Amino acid sequence: MATVELRFSAQPEHVRTARLVAAAVARRAGVDEAVLDEVRLAVGEACSRAVGLHRSNGVPAPIRVVLTEEEKSFSIEVGDEVPGAGVAAADAAGVPGARGSAPAEEFDDADGEDSMGLAVISGLVDDVEVRAGEHGGVIRMSWPTNPAIAMP
Repeated sequence: MATVELRFSAQPEHVRTARLVAAAVARRAGVDEAVLDEVRLAVGEACSRAVGLHRSNGVPAPIRVVLTEEEKSFSIEVGDEVPGAGVAAADAAGVPGARGSAPAEEFDDADGEDSMGLAVISGLVDDVEVRAGEHGGVIRMSWPTNPAIAMP
């Protein structure tokens, strides 16, 4: 099981780098070429969401992205450090958002964007899980891989 971990400060300009790294590692792991755009978009949405949460809540910690190649799948976890013990939002697909600790006025427009981002991720990725807890949240996404066929 090979793992790549990426950490970046909560700045929107770093999301593009995370997308590029995710696509490169996914390609190397054997994710189908036709799915790489979906990987890029999903990672971009998840990282943008984490950046927004950190910036809105004044969290100075970096965003964490863990890319893991397993035997028959490739997974990406995007983690934030915004406490979500008071999870208050849910999107149309029932995926919870982690907004519990911030003042409501900061999220007048952000709650809609948050739900939209989670809905986009759910539409792009068949296997997605969103967790929120006292120490932050994680969006875990995974895709099947095609094992390399050995040439005779």
